[in-house]
Amino acid sequence: MRATSCLALATAIAGAALSSPAAADTMDPALARLVTNGGCRTLGPGGGLYYNPASSFARCQPDNASFAKLVAQYGFAVAPTAMHSARTTGYGGFELGIEAAYTKIDSSAEYWKQGTRGPQDPTTKQFSIYNQEPDSMLQHYALKVRKGFPFGLELASAVGFLGNTSIVTAGADVRMSVFEGFRTGIPAIFPELAVGGSVRTITGTEEFQLTVAGVDAQISKPLPIAGTVVLTPYVGYQWTRIFGDSGLIDTTPNTDALDYCDFRGTNTPATPGNTTGVYDGQPVCGAGSSADFNNTVVFDAVRLTRHRLNFGAQLRFQMVKFGVHFITDLTSAEDANQGQDYEIDGVNKFAGVGRQWTLALDLGAVF
Repeated sequence: MRATSCLALATAIAGAALSSPAAADTMDPALARLVTNGGCRTLGPGGGLYYNPASSFARCQPDNASFAKLVAQYGFAVAPTAMHSARTTGYGGFELGIEAAYTKIDSSAEYWKQGTRGPQDPTTKQFSIYNQEPDSMLQHYALKVRKGFPFGLELASAVGFLGNTSIVTAGADVRMSVFEGFRTGIPAIFPELAVGGSVRTITGTEEFQLTVAGVDAQISKPLPIAGTVVLTPYVGYQWTRIFGDSGLIDTTPNTDALDYCDFRGTNTPATPGNTTGVYDGQPVCGAGSSADFNNTVVFDAVRLTRHRLNFGAQLRFQMVKFGVHFITDLTSAEDANQGQDYEIDGVNKFAGVGRQWTLALDLGAVF
């Protein structure tokens, strides 16, 4: 099969995944549900309505531990896969490929059920207030471009999306390969070695921002078969750092804070009826209450490290390359992030987050 035919087939498969009826945005984040005190609002159908303004304890408190766990697992799925051997495309070389990666998540955990949107009612077009059955895996599809340069340097870029979400990903890689290209003599005995760095970030959602940076090292050994096919197994280690920050989240989305307040303006000298003599810019209410303004929150920033083992193999026939890749945690998120900075009320915020793994496939053409 020619390289162009392979890429066309892979594009069609990824497009079908994106446009299929099952690919509604059911796995989009829904952070407004992540609160520690259910008494801040009504529950059940129509939930999210603030109803106890007389009590300061009714303010919706963000569940920072659940947000941290979500970020940890989204971040593992978005992180660069380091899906390559230690050999670059070579001076002047160029590769275009499509990658599909499937990452295990703790879908039975409450933070996934509370923190993701869930299915849409086909009649009312309303999304559920609780995701009863989150996907068991996060699907990431990406288009990747690699370009080789002299002295074993290679640059790459990638753009993709998370299946069943509105999240789009983008990033870039840089890699330096040493000992590549030796085919005779003693150097040909040793495997090739490469080190690199990469970054991925997301867009498409206002709920949170997510960026993942990684550093990896790979060793590989090309094995020629029958003169026209090259099989290249490889193994490597990747250190990743995940950065997650929430946007402004309205934890009582069904209550209009301005209407609830009977908003008259901010506390300035120009506000009609303002006789307090204090001009601090706070909202001035009529017959209502300003309490619901306090229910717009920002979750604590999340920073964590993951240690990952990756291994796989690439099969190349002339211009066409096919790869299979597997990634797994070397240690749990809790064990990799210890200390007071990772605790909430004395408990590690990543406690209970299971080890994750990713199975990835790629199909490409090398020129």
